[in-house]
Amino acid sequence: MPGLPRTTGVFACGTAAGLAVDLLVGDPRRGHPVAAFGRAAAAVEDRLHHDHRGWGALHTAVCAGTAVALGALAARTVRDRPSAAVALTAVSVWAVVGGTTLGREARAIGGALAAGDLEVARERLPHLCGRDPHSLDGPAMARAVVESVAENTSDAVVGALFWGAVAGVPGLLGFRAVNTLDAMVGHKSARHRRFGWASARLDDLAGWPGARLTAVLATVAGGDPRGSVRAWRADAAHHPSPNAGPVEASFAGALGVRLGGTLAYGGRVEHRPVLNATGRAVEVPDIERAVRLSRRVTALTLAVCVGGRMLTDTVKRRTK
Repeated sequence: MPGLPRTTGVFACGTAAGLAVDLLVGDPRRGHPVAAFGRAAAAVEDRLHHDHRGWGALHTAVCAGTAVALGALAARTVRDRPSAAVALTAVSVWAVVGGTTLGREARAIGGALAAGDLEVARERLPHLCGRDPHSLDGPAMARAVVESVAENTSDAVVGALFWGAVAGVPGLLGFRAVNTLDAMVGHKSARHRRFGWASARLDDLAGWPGARLTAVLATVAGGDPRGSVRAWRADAAHHPSPNAGPVEASFAGALGVRLGGTLAYGGRVEHRPVLNATGRAVEVPDIERAVRLSRRVTALTLAVCVGGRMLTDTVKRRTK
């Protein structure tokens, strides 16, 4: 981009191109880079697994560290070739974000619910979240979809772009690696209660800034800024996840709906606090509203991250 510092121009052009590719084609059905990373991480887990936090920390360091190192090596290789650097950034952004697939899956479930086909909706729900679909009726599935759209806007889009703005390609790949490891081993199963502790804690740390940025931008882009701020301040801290709480609460307030409550994961029932208790129950059309809000948040994230890079580069030049 003319007039922008070189590093900002590379990030801005590459990120915009990567988001455009994601918008046009979404995730590939086969051969996705994140799936390849997951297979490699599973193979490392098979060799390192012990019911011990230290071994889990080693697993996290090996897998996430390798992703960051590969990103750094690739970025170093193309640093003197702006066109190649833009292309590398674009491919990396496309590989780590998942906004289009998120919206596509949410809309597919919403379409099935609107048609009254609960079985199809239950079949598709596991593509979006880990809840037990057979324990959910139509309204509960609609609520689950809205909550998943909110949380994954942070995890699958905003968090990755934030770390891309901070650390370039290594930041993009590192964030997605940490987030993937948390999904694989960060849950409280018998096998991963200790082994996955490091991945879960690192994901909380890496996701913290992106979650707050998502909540702020949902407040700005939503239809009820006051309601969004009110729900965020009143209810986010009661959520068991330090990052999902602000995001889901701000989305709930922005959309004017109630989120949270009782849910089931793999046979385990959780009773979560209600977010935005003054809102109404989620309805099927709210799925489309949530997807559109997610899209607006994505566009604002691109603007904020490019602006942040521009400001940082300007300050660096003036202090030299």
